[in-house]
Amino acid sequence: MLAAFFILYIHYQGNGSLSLLFGAAILISLGSLVVLEVFNSLAEQGTKKGIMELFTTVIIIAFIWVVLTSLLGTSHPLDVVPSCSMLPVLSRGDMIIIKGVANASDIHAPMVDMSKSAMAAILQNPSLESLECVAYKVTGSGISVNQFIAPGYSIGLYRPGIDGGSIISNGSQASNPIRYLCGEQSVRLQNGTIAEEAYIRSITIGNTTITGDQNNSIIVYHTLPQDLFYREGDSYIVHRVYAIINVTGSYYFLTKGDNNPGLDMQFLNVPPNMSQVQGQVVATIPYIGYLKLAFSNQLTQPAGCNTTVIHGGA
Repeated sequence: MLAAFFILYIHYQGNGSLSLLFGAAILISLGSLVVLEVFNSLAEQGTKKGIMELFTTVIIIAFIWVVLTSLLGTSHPLDVVPSCSMLPVLSRGDMIIIKGVANASDIHAPMVDMSKSAMAAILQNPSLESLECVAYKVTGSGISVNQFIAPGYSIGLYRPGIDGGSIISNGSQASNPIRYLCGEQSVRLQNGTIAEEAYIRSITIGNTTITGDQNNSIIVYHTLPQDLFYREGDSYIVHRVYAIINVTGSYYFLTKGDNNPGLDMQFLNVPPNMSQVQGQVVATIPYIGYLKLAFSNQLTQPAGCNTTVIHGGA
Protein backbone atom coordinates (compact mmCIF):
# COMPACT_ATOMS: atom_id res chain seq x y z
CA MET A 1 0.00 0.00 0.00
CA LEU A 2 2.82 2.36 0.91
CA ALA A 3 4.57 1.59 -2.40
CA ALA A 4 1.33 2.24 -4.29
CA PHE A 5 0.85 5.62 -2.57
CA PHE A 6 4.47 6.51 -3.33
CA ILE A 7 4.10 5.72 -7.05
CA LEU A 8 0.81 7.63 -7.28
CA TYR A 9 2.32 10.63 -5.48
CA ILE A 10 5.20 10.83 -7.98
CA HIS A 11 2.85 10.34 -10.95
CA TYR A 12 0.40 13.06 -9.87
CA GLN A 13 2.89 15.71 -8.72
CA GLY A 14 1.52 18.18 -11.23
CA ASN A 15 -1.96 17.92 -9.69
CA GLY A 16 -2.02 19.97 -6.48
CA SER A 17 -5.00 18.21 -4.86
CA LEU A 18 -3.94 14.66 -5.73
CA SER A 19 -0.30 15.23 -4.76
CA LEU A 20 -1.42 16.49 -1.35
CA LEU A 21 -3.79 13.53 -0.98
CA PHE A 22 -1.21 10.86 -1.82
CA GLY A 23 1.54 12.69 0.06
CA ALA A 24 -0.61 12.72 3.17
CA ALA A 25 -1.35 9.04 2.61
CA ILE A 26 2.39 8.32 2.58
CA LEU A 27 2.88 10.15 5.88
CA ILE A 28 -0.05 8.34 7.53
CA SER A 29 1.15 4.97 6.20
CA LEU A 30 4.71 5.53 7.40
CA GLY A 31 3.52 6.71 10.79
CA SER A 32 1.24 3.71 11.11
CA LEU A 33 4.04 1.31 10.18
CA VAL A 34 6.37 2.81 12.78
CA VAL A 35 3.72 2.66 15.51
CA LEU A 36 2.75 -0.93 14.62
CA GLU A 37 6.38 -2.03 14.52
CA VAL A 38 7.03 -0.53 17.94
CA PHE A 39 3.95 -2.15 19.52
CA ASN A 40 4.64 -5.51 17.87
CA SER A 41 8.25 -5.44 19.03
CA LEU A 42 7.22 -4.61 22.60
CA ALA A 43 4.52 -7.28 22.59
CA GLU A 44 6.71 -10.05 21.18
CA GLN A 45 10.01 -9.32 22.93
CA GLY A 46 9.03 -7.41 26.03
CA THR A 47 9.39 -3.76 26.86
CA LYS A 48 13.04 -3.85 27.88
CA LYS A 49 14.28 -5.74 24.82
CA GLY A 50 12.11 -3.70 22.46
CA ILE A 51 13.48 -0.44 23.83
CA MET A 52 17.04 -1.79 23.53
CA GLU A 53 16.44 -2.68 19.88
CA LEU A 54 15.14 0.80 19.14
CA PHE A 55 18.11 2.32 20.96
CA THR A 56 20.50 0.10 18.97
CA THR A 57 18.89 1.16 15.70
CA VAL A 58 19.32 4.83 16.58
CA ILE A 59 22.97 4.23 17.50
CA ILE A 60 23.64 2.44 14.19
CA ILE A 61 22.04 5.26 12.18
CA ALA A 62 24.04 7.86 14.12
CA PHE A 63 27.25 5.86 13.55
CA ILE A 64 26.60 5.66 9.80
CA TRP A 65 26.00 9.43 9.71
CA VAL A 66 29.26 10.11 11.58
CA VAL A 67 31.18 7.85 9.19
CA LEU A 68 29.68 9.61 6.16
CA THR A 69 30.46 13.09 7.52
CA SER A 70 34.04 12.00 8.17
CA LEU A 71 34.59 10.34 4.79
CA LEU A 72 32.90 13.10 2.76
CA GLY A 73 34.19 16.04 4.77
CA THR A 74 30.88 17.80 5.36
CA SER A 75 28.32 17.99 8.16
CA HIS A 76 25.54 17.37 5.60
CA PRO A 77 26.62 14.39 3.47
CA LEU A 78 23.08 13.61 2.28
CA ASP A 79 20.32 15.88 1.06
CA VAL A 80 17.45 16.03 -1.41
CA VAL A 81 16.79 17.96 -4.62
CA PRO A 82 13.71 20.03 -3.66
CA SER A 83 12.76 21.52 -7.05
CA CYS A 84 12.94 21.00 -10.82
CA SER A 85 15.56 23.71 -11.41
CA MET A 86 18.27 21.17 -12.28
CA LEU A 87 16.34 19.14 -14.86
CA PRO A 88 17.24 17.02 -16.73
CA VAL A 89 20.45 16.20 -14.80
CA LEU A 90 18.85 16.14 -11.33
CA SER A 91 15.17 15.52 -10.68
CA ARG A 92 13.02 16.65 -7.79
CA GLY A 93 13.11 13.93 -5.14
CA ASP A 94 16.60 12.67 -5.98
CA MET A 95 18.74 11.99 -2.91
CA ILE A 96 22.17 13.55 -3.41
CA ILE A 97 25.49 12.54 -1.87
CA ILE A 98 27.58 15.59 -1.03
CA LYS A 99 31.33 15.92 -0.67
CA GLY A 100 32.79 18.79 1.33
CA VAL A 101 34.72 21.59 -0.35
CA ALA A 102 37.96 22.64 1.36
CA ASN A 103 39.11 25.12 -1.29
CA ALA A 104 37.53 26.96 -4.20
CA SER A 105 39.96 25.11 -6.47
CA ASP A 106 38.10 21.87 -5.61
CA ILE A 107 35.16 23.17 -7.65
CA HIS A 108 35.32 22.85 -11.41
CA ALA A 109 34.28 26.17 -12.98
CA PRO A 110 36.02 29.16 -14.62
CA MET A 111 37.52 31.64 -12.15
CA VAL A 112 37.76 35.38 -12.70
CA ASP A 113 39.07 38.24 -10.54
CA MET A 114 36.92 41.10 -9.27
CA SER A 115 37.76 44.14 -7.14
CA LYS A 116 36.53 44.49 -3.57
CA SER A 117 34.56 47.62 -4.47
CA ALA A 118 32.74 45.88 -7.33
CA MET A 119 31.77 42.89 -5.16
CA ALA A 120 30.74 45.22 -2.32
CA ALA A 121 28.39 46.98 -4.73
CA ILE A 122 26.77 43.64 -5.64
CA LEU A 123 26.43 42.47 -2.04
CA GLN A 124 25.05 45.78 -0.77
CA ASN A 125 22.62 46.24 -3.63
CA PRO A 126 21.50 42.90 -5.16
CA SER A 127 18.92 44.71 -7.29
CA LEU A 128 21.87 46.03 -9.32
CA GLU A 129 22.12 42.56 -10.87
CA SER A 130 18.38 41.87 -10.96
CA LEU A 131 18.27 41.86 -14.75
CA GLU A 132 16.14 39.07 -16.22
CA CYS A 133 16.38 37.74 -19.76
CA VAL A 134 12.88 38.11 -21.20
CA ALA A 135 10.91 38.29 -24.40
CA TYR A 136 9.29 41.72 -24.68
CA LYS A 137 7.11 43.78 -26.93
CA VAL A 138 6.57 47.53 -26.69
CA THR A 139 2.90 48.44 -26.96
CA GLY A 140 0.93 51.62 -26.64
CA SER A 141 0.18 50.86 -23.01
CA GLY A 142 3.77 49.95 -22.07
CA ILE A 143 6.00 46.89 -22.19
CA SER A 144 4.58 43.40 -22.50
CA VAL A 145 6.99 40.86 -20.96
CA ASN A 146 6.99 37.07 -21.28
CA GLN A 147 9.45 34.23 -20.75
CA PHE A 148 8.42 32.46 -23.93
CA ILE A 149 9.13 34.01 -27.31
CA ALA A 150 6.12 34.82 -29.49
CA PRO A 151 5.85 36.50 -32.92
CA GLY A 152 6.65 40.20 -32.69
CA TYR A 153 8.65 39.85 -29.47
CA SER A 154 12.30 40.76 -29.02
CA ILE A 155 14.80 39.43 -26.47
CA GLY A 156 16.43 41.66 -23.90
CA LEU A 157 17.25 42.40 -20.29
CA TYR A 158 14.42 43.50 -18.06
CA ARG A 159 14.72 45.29 -14.74
CA PRO A 160 11.56 44.76 -12.66
CA GLY A 161 10.15 47.79 -10.89
CA ILE A 162 7.07 49.14 -9.20
CA ASP A 163 6.45 51.26 -12.29
CA GLY A 164 6.19 48.20 -14.49
CA GLY A 165 9.89 47.74 -15.11
CA SER A 166 12.12 48.70 -18.01
CA ILE A 167 14.24 47.17 -20.76
CA ILE A 168 18.00 47.62 -20.25
CA SER A 169 20.17 48.08 -23.32
CA ASN A 170 23.56 46.38 -23.62
CA GLY A 171 25.28 49.75 -23.62
CA SER A 172 23.76 50.75 -20.28
CA GLN A 173 25.49 47.78 -18.61
CA ALA A 174 28.94 49.27 -19.19
CA SER A 175 29.43 50.26 -15.52
CA ASN A 176 27.97 47.04 -14.08
CA PRO A 177 30.43 44.60 -12.45
CA ILE A 178 28.72 41.78 -14.39
CA ARG A 179 27.27 42.23 -17.87
CA TYR A 180 24.71 39.84 -19.37
CA LEU A 181 23.99 38.70 -22.91
CA CYS A 182 20.59 37.14 -23.58
CA GLY A 183 19.50 34.78 -26.33
CA GLU A 184 16.96 32.03 -26.82
CA GLN A 185 16.82 28.39 -25.76
CA SER A 186 14.58 25.48 -26.70
CA VAL A 187 12.48 23.97 -23.91
CA ARG A 188 10.21 20.94 -23.87
CA LEU A 189 6.78 21.40 -22.29
CA GLN A 190 5.03 18.69 -20.30
CA ASN A 191 2.78 17.88 -23.26
CA GLY A 192 5.86 17.16 -25.38
CA THR A 193 5.79 20.28 -27.56
CA ILE A 194 8.87 22.47 -28.04
CA ALA A 195 8.93 26.20 -27.33
CA GLU A 196 11.60 28.91 -27.27
CA GLU A 197 12.31 30.99 -24.18
CA ALA A 198 14.54 33.95 -23.37
CA TYR A 199 17.73 32.58 -21.79
CA ILE A 200 21.11 33.78 -20.55
CA ARG A 201 23.80 33.17 -23.20
CA SER A 202 26.90 34.52 -21.44
CA ILE A 203 28.23 36.90 -18.83
CA THR A 204 31.20 39.26 -19.00
CA ILE A 205 33.33 40.32 -16.04
CA GLY A 206 36.04 42.80 -16.98
CA ASN A 207 37.45 41.47 -20.23
CA THR A 208 36.46 37.85 -19.57
CA THR A 209 33.33 36.37 -21.17
CA ILE A 210 31.95 33.13 -19.70
CA THR A 211 29.30 30.81 -21.09
CA GLY A 212 27.52 28.04 -19.20
CA ASP A 213 29.25 24.64 -19.09
CA GLN A 214 27.35 21.45 -18.23
CA ASN A 215 30.63 19.96 -16.96
CA ASN A 216 30.94 22.48 -14.13
CA SER A 217 30.45 21.32 -10.54
CA ILE A 218 27.03 21.24 -8.89
CA ILE A 219 27.10 22.62 -5.35
CA VAL A 220 24.71 22.82 -2.41
CA TYR A 221 24.65 26.17 -0.61
CA HIS A 222 22.65 27.82 2.14
CA THR A 223 20.65 30.91 1.25
CA LEU A 224 20.61 34.15 3.27
CA PRO A 225 17.57 35.99 4.69
CA GLN A 226 17.94 38.74 2.08
CA ASP A 227 17.83 36.24 -0.82
CA LEU A 228 14.62 35.86 -2.79
CA PHE A 229 15.04 32.07 -2.66
CA TYR A 230 15.18 32.20 1.15
CA ARG A 231 12.04 34.34 1.35
CA GLU A 232 10.29 31.83 -0.90
CA GLY A 233 11.11 29.05 1.58
CA ASP A 234 14.29 27.56 0.08
CA SER A 235 16.87 27.35 2.87
CA TYR A 236 19.34 25.57 0.58
CA ILE A 237 19.88 25.45 -3.18
CA VAL A 238 21.29 22.70 -5.42
CA HIS A 239 22.65 24.47 -8.51
CA ARG A 240 25.55 24.34 -10.95
CA VAL A 241 28.46 26.79 -10.63
CA TYR A 242 28.54 29.14 -13.61
CA ALA A 243 31.71 30.96 -12.51
CA ILE A 244 33.88 31.57 -9.44
CA ILE A 245 34.75 35.13 -8.49
CA ASN A 246 38.06 35.71 -6.71
CA VAL A 247 38.06 38.87 -4.61
CA THR A 248 41.67 39.00 -3.36
CA GLY A 249 41.49 35.48 -1.94
CA SER A 250 37.82 35.50 -0.94
CA TYR A 251 35.65 33.42 -3.25
CA TYR A 252 32.06 33.86 -4.39
CA PHE A 253 30.09 31.55 -6.64
CA LEU A 254 27.81 32.53 -9.50
CA THR A 255 25.28 29.72 -9.67
CA LYS A 256 22.45 28.72 -12.00
CA GLY A 257 19.91 25.95 -12.23
CA ASP A 258 20.29 24.07 -15.53
CA ASN A 259 16.53 24.42 -16.05
CA ASN A 260 16.40 28.12 -15.12
CA PRO A 261 16.62 30.92 -17.72
CA GLY A 262 19.08 33.00 -15.69
CA LEU A 263 21.66 33.00 -12.92
CA ASP A 264 20.49 32.97 -9.31
CA MET A 265 21.77 36.51 -8.84
CA GLN A 266 19.58 37.74 -11.69
CA PHE A 267 16.63 36.97 -9.38
CA LEU A 268 17.66 38.96 -6.27
CA ASN A 269 20.00 36.37 -4.72
CA VAL A 270 23.49 37.41 -3.66
CA PRO A 271 26.36 35.11 -4.75
CA PRO A 272 27.16 32.59 -1.97
CA ASN A 273 30.64 32.60 -0.46
CA MET A 274 32.71 29.66 0.77
CA SER A 275 31.08 29.69 4.22
CA GLN A 276 27.66 29.08 2.65
CA VAL A 277 28.76 26.13 0.51
CA GLN A 278 27.72 22.82 2.04
CA GLY A 279 29.60 20.82 -0.59
CA GLN A 280 29.42 19.55 -4.15
CA VAL A 281 27.23 16.77 -5.50
CA VAL A 282 29.15 13.56 -6.27
CA ALA A 283 26.32 11.02 -6.68
CA THR A 284 22.53 10.68 -6.72
CA ILE A 285 19.94 8.08 -5.75
CA PRO A 286 16.59 8.57 -7.57
CA TYR A 287 13.22 8.91 -5.79
CA ILE A 288 14.33 8.17 -2.21
CA GLY A 289 14.39 11.88 -1.39
CA TYR A 290 10.63 12.13 -1.83
CA LEU A 291 10.28 10.76 1.70
CA LYS A 292 12.06 13.82 3.09
CA LEU A 293 9.98 16.14 0.91
CA ALA A 294 6.81 14.53 2.26
CA PHE A 295 7.97 14.77 5.89
CA SER A 296 8.98 18.42 5.43
CA ASN A 297 5.53 19.25 4.00
CA GLN A 298 6.88 19.92 0.48
CA LEU A 299 4.12 17.82 -1.05
CA THR A 300 3.05 19.94 -4.02
CA GLN A 301 5.15 20.26 -7.14
CA PRO A 302 6.86 23.69 -7.27
CA ALA A 303 6.80 26.09 -10.20
CA GLY A 304 9.17 25.30 -13.07
CA CYS A 305 8.43 21.58 -13.32
CA ASN A 306 6.28 21.95 -16.42
CA THR A 307 9.23 22.75 -18.74
CA THR A 308 12.68 21.25 -19.32
CA VAL A 309 15.50 23.06 -21.07
CA ILE A 310 16.94 21.10 -24.01
CA HIS A 311 20.72 21.18 -23.70
CA GLY A 312 23.01 20.14 -26.50
CA GLY A 313 20.19 19.50 -28.94
CA ALA A 314 18.82 16.61 -26.87
